[in-house]
Amino acid sequence: MYPDSFEGFAVTDTKNWSTVSKIEFKPKPFGEYDVDIRIHACGICGSDVHTVSGGWGQPDLPVIAGHEIIGEAVRVGDKVTTVKKGQRVGVGAQIWSCLKCDVCKANLENYCPHMVDTYNSNYPDGSKAWGGYSSHIRAHEYFVFPIPDALKTEDVAPMLCAGTTTYSPLVDNGCGPGKKVAVIGIGGLGHFAIMFAKALGAEVCAFSRSSKKAEDAKKLGASEFVATGEDPDWPSKHQREFDLIISSSSSVENFDLDGYLGCLKVKGKFVFVGIPEDPLEVKLPTLNQSAISFSATHLGNRQQILSMLKLAAEKGLKAWTECLPISEENIKQALERTHSHDVRFRFVLTDYDKKFGSED
Repeated sequence: MYPDSFEGFAVTDTKNWSTVSKIEFKPKPFGEYDVDIRIHACGICGSDVHTVSGGWGQPDLPVIAGHEIIGEAVRVGDKVTTVKKGQRVGVGAQIWSCLKCDVCKANLENYCPHMVDTYNSNYPDGSKAWGGYSSHIRAHEYFVFPIPDALKTEDVAPMLCAGTTTYSPLVDNGCGPGKKVAVIGIGGLGHFAIMFAKALGAEVCAFSRSSKKAEDAKKLGASEFVATGEDPDWPSKHQREFDLIISSSSSVENFDLDGYLGCLKVKGKFVFVGIPEDPLEVKLPTLNQSAISFSATHLGNRQQILSMLKLAAEKGLKAWTECLPISEENIKQALERTHSHDVRFRFVLTDYDKKFGSED
């Protein structure tokens, strides 16, 4: 008999945010457009830490985090057309939207006012959304993505959030041949931004506080590296040089925003993809001196995610990952090390069958 409940590792106390325990939970009622996925792997995202620690506000406990999910479709609704049972698929940081409003009809469902995050969120009927540190996940087919055969599960999992979070603003802002793109921060988000900008044909420069990651940046595709903490003259050396700057920084401490904005060409664009917990001050005169556009983005839409996966398969791109078999101990370790930026550059939880079994 098909189960009406699943299992997962949940955080139950923000004071002990890295400690998880296995719980049983009921997913939303199964709908005719829904897909049930038996999970094989899930990436650990900085968003997981911000959420379970209360950095972005008090979460709706208990929380099962995880939104970089790869698994097998084991049940499909009667009206599902994009996924077949037995297919390897992925789910990212969004699990549902209304698909009816003007925003959704414009293929901007990632900004739908009714959107449901993959975890720590609720459906319109009040059902709770549970994330990928679990045996299964139930998702609307629109937010389930077939995974190309050329991509390995552990290599592609982080693309479902970190990947699309950086790929989307690159393509939205014209990244391609003849463009110069700078990436601030070389971590879970930034390493994808460098790879994708290079794969899209741009010339890429990486910014980091120190030179420790210089070789990594070059391997990822950067042709230039700037250590801002070691060269006080970097703003003047790169004045009005870049068409686009992508900031993946998770902190605004000692963040020289004016210096970075001065590195943009006239009508250049600065996009935040990281979401620091602390506020950031933007001075309007700095923007209007070069007609700079300053923005932040949220994930990517379905079409962008599918094109990102296609590009990764064609170019042989993969996340830089450290794999850990899913367990209470390893989740704790991964969350704490992600918090302290002690990973190169993304954790992926694997071996789900050993904790949850291999039955549907």
